[in-house]
Amino acid sequence: MKLLSYAIGDAESWGAVTDAGVVDLAQAVPACPTLADFIGSPHFEQRDALLAGRSGAVIPLHDIRFLPVIPRPEKIVCVLRNYHEPDAGADAPPPPAFPPIFLRVWRSQVGHLAPVIRPRVSTQLDFEGELAVVIGKAGRHIPAEIALDHVAGYSIYNDVSVRDWQRHAQQIASGKNFVGTGPFGPWMVTADDIPDPSGLALSTRLNGETVQSSDTSRLIFDVPALIAYSSSIFDLVPGDVIVTGTPGGAGFTRKPPLYLKPGDRIEVEIARIGTLSNDVIDE
Repeated sequence: MKLLSYAIGDAESWGAVTDAGVVDLAQAVPACPTLADFIGSPHFEQRDALLAGRSGAVIPLHDIRFLPVIPRPEKIVCVLRNYHEPDAGADAPPPPAFPPIFLRVWRSQVGHLAPVIRPRVSTQLDFEGELAVVIGKAGRHIPAEIALDHVAGYSIYNDVSVRDWQRHAQQIASGKNFVGTGPFGPWMVTADDIPDPSGLALSTRLNGETVQSSDTSRLIFDVPALIAYSSSIFDLVPGDVIVTGTPGGAGFTRKPPLYLKPGDRIEVEIARIGTLSNDVIDE
């Protein structure tokens, strides 16, 4: 099932995506005003029955405004340097011993079709297409062997980076949290539809040209390992998001660098999930 958060005007809601459009489910579960509340509740296991009971009320996709899948997650845990790159060459650094992580704030996020904002203080705006994992079951010190039991579903993230600000200090968070630089969407595909998140093809396109191409079998730390590691630090709660890292091809690695500019369209596609699309504007 595809689940999303959306708005019509100033009113926010959540629901399921069908071939006909969006079916609002929030009205059917008043105790769950947000999608994060829903996936952490017992109602989540009855989602098929809920959808069947509401299937007559469909909202066309063009009438909604896509919100980030989880608009206000408690934690967005992002991972650096997490893909094996077969063409990296002998001079490539060795894989890290542990997942290098940082946190992103929810206010930096935008939804599908919302603009990515190039900040006025930089022109080094870069793309990073990534698989996002949405936590559905709380836990701490979760063994990797059962980690996928804690996943509600999978989505797409573009961990857009302001590269020069990222390099201001050893900690990179300043370049990872600008307003309007965290596209997340368009929806979440529930884990029962993707029982194994390895081997999902991922591609990023800039103005229609493929600039990143890989698949999640090349992750250095796979989804269970990332959940196990993160849960050794944090109490993971429903609605938390783990952004699993980007493959090679990001703009700063190119000669000359390829940075995003106003008027560009950046798209990230992941097999079995869909395509996240955003246009770039200036602040």
